[in-house]
Amino acid sequence: MSNTPNRNRQLRSKLGRVRGLGSSHEGVHHWWAQRMSAMALLPLSLWFIFSLISLTGSDYVAFQSWVSEFGNSVFLVLFLVSMFHHAQLGLQVVIEDYVHSELWKMGLLLIVKYGSVLFAASGIFAVLKISLAG
Repeated sequence: MSNTPNRNRQLRSKLGRVRGLGSSHEGVHHWWAQRMSAMALLPLSLWFIFSLISLTGSDYVAFQSWVSEFGNSVFLVLFLVSMFHHAQLGLQVVIEDYVHSELWKMGLLLIVKYGSVLFAASGIFAVLKISLAG
């Protein structure tokens, strides 16, 4: 097994060996994070859809009462966090793959990352405000 470092070195290009560039293993973490957020979103999305269907025709007081229930407010917050995290991860991949200007890429990545945090925080604030008002 002492041959493994030499074999890895042989698989890299000459330019990659000179620069010391190799796999940073960052892609695996991103891939797993996106899969885990998708797995969290599956039951949360089904819960959210069925909940909205059950609330069809309800007034604001009934909706506020529904949001004020402990389980519903917790699931809404989890749904918001998972949804915006998953969206941010997906948009990051699209930007990294299809935007070739480094300046645009960095700007768009910052907009997407901070935008997802802003929208998730706004949604969480709305859930808390509605649930605590009732």
